[in-house]
Amino acid sequence: MSAAPPQVQSLTCPNCGAPLTVRSMGRAVTIVCDRCHSILDAKDPQLRILQRFEAATGDEVPLIPLGTRGKWRGADYQAIGFQVRTMEVDGIAYSWREYLLFSPYKGFRYFTEYNGHWNDCSVVTALPEAQGTSAKYLGKKYKHFQTCTAKTTFVLGEFPWRVTVDDAVAVTDYIAPPYVLSSETAGSETTWTLGEYVHGADIWKAFGLPGVAPMPIGVYENQLSQLRVSAGRTWFAFAGLVTAMFVIFTLNQLFSQREQVFQEAYRFSPSSTEASFVTPEFELKGRTSDVEVETNADVSNQWIYLNYALIDEVTGQAYDFGREVSYYSGVDSDGQWKEGGRHDRAVLPSVPPGRYYLRVEPESDASFGLIGYTVTVTRDVPVLSVYLVAFAALLLPALLISWRTYNFEQMRWAESGHPKRSIGGGSDE
Repeated sequence: MSAAPPQVQSLTCPNCGAPLTVRSMGRAVTIVCDRCHSILDAKDPQLRILQRFEAATGDEVPLIPLGTRGKWRGADYQAIGFQVRTMEVDGIAYSWREYLLFSPYKGFRYFTEYNGHWNDCSVVTALPEAQGTSAKYLGKKYKHFQTCTAKTTFVLGEFPWRVTVDDAVAVTDYIAPPYVLSSETAGSETTWTLGEYVHGADIWKAFGLPGVAPMPIGVYENQLSQLRVSAGRTWFAFAGLVTAMFVIFTLNQLFSQREQVFQEAYRFSPSSTEASFVTPEFELKGRTSDVEVETNADVSNQWIYLNYALIDEVTGQAYDFGREVSYYSGVDSDGQWKEGGRHDRAVLPSVPPGRYYLRVEPESDASFGLIGYTVTVTRDVPVLSVYLVAFAALLLPALLISWRTYNFEQMRWAESGHPKRSIGGGSDE
């Protein structure tokens, strides 16, 4: 009589005798002993040893301990497997970690983690279309990010596929933040997965992990820039506000009265000991509006400074300001030159209606002769400078956010196979 096939009475490691825990309800293909790190064939009744490898467990402690349970995407999952995968670029090794999760009702999914950046990944349900530097999946287009060879350098727990240390696959990533579409090719078999960038804090909360999630370092390939969203909204708001400002400016230009309420010509002798005076009264009618005080001086290689005060006759409220008018010209080795001008314009905002007069105190160099000047007061004039300042105030945050968004994308693509060209030089995308 032939012998019955051997039966596993208890799941213990055939290499070191440590107890093994199977969490995937018989779906495991590979089990890794967490004591001696022997990789075992879970489908073999004798748990045949597939591979032994040396590893320092202290160096690779899973942030999500195997056996940890949590609710994710509305389903209960348990962490059952952990592996470290490594690629090498320009002689530098880069490693990331993968956590295999199992749900009796939803099956398998896994988290990936690199420098504090996490992705929630699952095998795709349809075959993506990859062509050149892009791929398309369920109507969404993804851009090629990088292609590399990844090796498995550490494993723990159980897996529904055959896994051994030094397994190598060709990995190609296509991104459309916050998503990453990845293909893994080993021999003639290719597996596609779709990952979505998630925050470590959400994983910590869902699985009740102690402490806090590691802080992300740098910019990850499919990390969604909040600044990019903000930049779009900022430019949208900028366009709306500038349009409204243009409408207001146009209405202001159309309906400003530009009413001249005072004009007088004066002559000033710089040698005079008492040159200050007050003008006759004039009336500012209508609503509160801005007031323009215009000075035209007959100066030539001279200057005149005028201390003005617009004074309300009834309340005594004074609006003090000073203006200088200077004009110089001549000829030198470079030809004719000139500097300054004979005209000056000052605008006082929000002056209420009433009866006013100007107090004027002119000053100049005592060596100058008589200087003639004219003072003109006009109410309710359109002021372009106010709108220019407002435009600059609106434009600055939009430019700042756009600049930060640009730098974010530069950092993202610097780690890819298509580094973007930096301003003033660099590489092409």
